[in-house]
Amino acid sequence: MASSTSVDKTQIISDFKTHDSDTGSADVQIALLTARINHLTEHLREHRKDFHTRRGLLAMAARRRKLLNYLKKHDLEKYNELLQRLNLRK
Repeated sequence: MASSTSVDKTQIISDFKTHDSDTGSADVQIALLTARINHLTEHLREHRKDFHTRRGLLAMAARRRKLLNYLKKHDLEKYNELLQRLNLRK
């Protein structure tokens, strides 16, 4: 029942996993959050007054920022690679 513009979680997980059964590493979580943030950003361009979605988007961005800070502190190489793969600036 997902729309054609929704996030394809299985594809993202398979692209960013670090081992075969990986579904929750920081890399995967950041990639999933980035996809959802991009999806909601497009939604908010059309529906400017949807403040409930805006609040959720800000919470997701904050969660992604915290995960990126964790990754930066623990594995700087992986952090830089992930920023490049996801086209994030920092």
